[in-house]
Amino acid sequence: MAVQLSYPGVYVEELSSGVRTITGVPTSITAFVGRALRGPLHEPVTLTSYADFERSFGGLWSESHLGYSVRDFFQQGGGVALVVRVHAAAAKDTAFINLGNGNKRLKLNAASPGAWGAKLKATVDDDVRLNDDGTKDPALFNLTVLDTATGVKEVFRNVSVATGAARRVDIVLAAESQLVRADPALPTQPQSGPAVDATDGNDGGPVTAAEIATGANFQTDKKGLYALERADLFNLLVIPPYSGTGEPGDRDVDGQVVTAALAYAEKRRAVVVLDPPQDWTTVAKAASGAATFTSSKNAAVYFPRIKQPDPLRDGQAMSFAPSGAVAGVIARTDAERGVWKAPAGLDATLSGVTQLSLPLTDGEIGQLNPVAVNCLRLAPGAGHAVWGARTRNGSDRIASEWKYLPVRRTALFIEESLFRGIQWAVFEPNDEPLWAQLRLNIGAFLNNLFRQGAFQGKTAREAYFVKCDATTTTQTDINLGIVNILVGFAPLKPAEFVVLRLQQIAGQIPA
Repeated sequence: MAVQLSYPGVYVEELSSGVRTITGVPTSITAFVGRALRGPLHEPVTLTSYADFERSFGGLWSESHLGYSVRDFFQQGGGVALVVRVHAAAAKDTAFINLGNGNKRLKLNAASPGAWGAKLKATVDDDVRLNDDGTKDPALFNLTVLDTATGVKEVFRNVSVATGAARRVDIVLAAESQLVRADPALPTQPQSGPAVDATDGNDGGPVTAAEIATGANFQTDKKGLYALERADLFNLLVIPPYSGTGEPGDRDVDGQVVTAALAYAEKRRAVVVLDPPQDWTTVAKAASGAATFTSSKNAAVYFPRIKQPDPLRDGQAMSFAPSGAVAGVIARTDAERGVWKAPAGLDATLSGVTQLSLPLTDGEIGQLNPVAVNCLRLAPGAGHAVWGARTRNGSDRIASEWKYLPVRRTALFIEESLFRGIQWAVFEPNDEPLWAQLRLNIGAFLNNLFRQGAFQGKTAREAYFVKCDATTTTQTDINLGIVNILVGFAPLKPAEFVVLRLQQIAGQIPA
């Protein structure tokens, strides 16, 4: 704001430099959608370790692949995961506890459906704070809830059933309890008594496409896959097989769900990490199946499945979908080298994998790589590793500019970072001063990436460009309230084929 000049003297005014630093967004936040033993439904929960998953969702479960995929993600170096639990409703799937009788009955429902709720117990006592005159408020009580399976205990003191109470029990439980919720029909007065065990509670039925993505009004209500609308950002999306933890029990993700996931991921500037279908049991079947598999530039598929010890089966090596483990490798590569480095090669090892469901030779990999099936292989001296870095749009026949996964992910990273970093420009005067600021700030961001080795080229001029001037934004655009920015970058592409030419020189006569 300009200084108002009113008296003789020196005036100091601070001017904006026009510099607005653009910060790069995270690149490897991974979203998982699937069935779990417990936890909130249709809500993305942020996890930073597998221990978080065990606390929130109950750990490994022989009826679901989700726990194994999340475990593999963190085991391979993943940092942040978003987990959305889905559930196929069934009769009496939510446990409840009745405390008291008649008009003194307080009904508690488990915080989420599942057999876990059957192991809850609760008790009420009247050892509450006293009124100023030394009497007890009959509407006040203490509530104790215990999860006998995990030993977690929650104690809520001086809660009330009075309608206008500051600590009304249903409001307090909704805000603070991880175990129970109060039925809206509150009693007129709570009844103290011994601990009461929960009734009912079951794990529901097997999930289908309807619980993941195709249910009625799922997009509108933000359920299943679309619960991720409540998350600010995710970069990778994993929907593991619905059920089972080893052949032949796993069920492939429905085609409808894959289609919905790909469309949603493209909208959110994310990449879907896909598992190979169950019927890809041989290299020939995988090569032929790839021809009819999705060709999305925002997806990548990895083959074959991996084998690891299963703690729920006495440590026997079982076959698992590789998507969670691969997502962890991608996250580790991003942290160590950057999103522009292909998440493949001798550094992209799969720790804990004892073997592959189908060992691959160089020749067999040579059949699958041209059709954009990324292979997992045993690399002598390094262990099992990811040996492919193509998107599903990377088949040689397509000749796409989005052939390589690091190129696609680098573009998505730049898009998301700039989308967030230039929001300040909205409603600014659309003229050269604005254009100059946009060129300055975007150029500074790209130059920083260039210095980190994200682009090709020896100089910044060869690596990227930013155009925002009268040639990109015409007077007609200005009249329509539009400012156009053109950004170009020279991506790094992985060296898929390293050719070594060896020649003998023995016997040649020196010049």
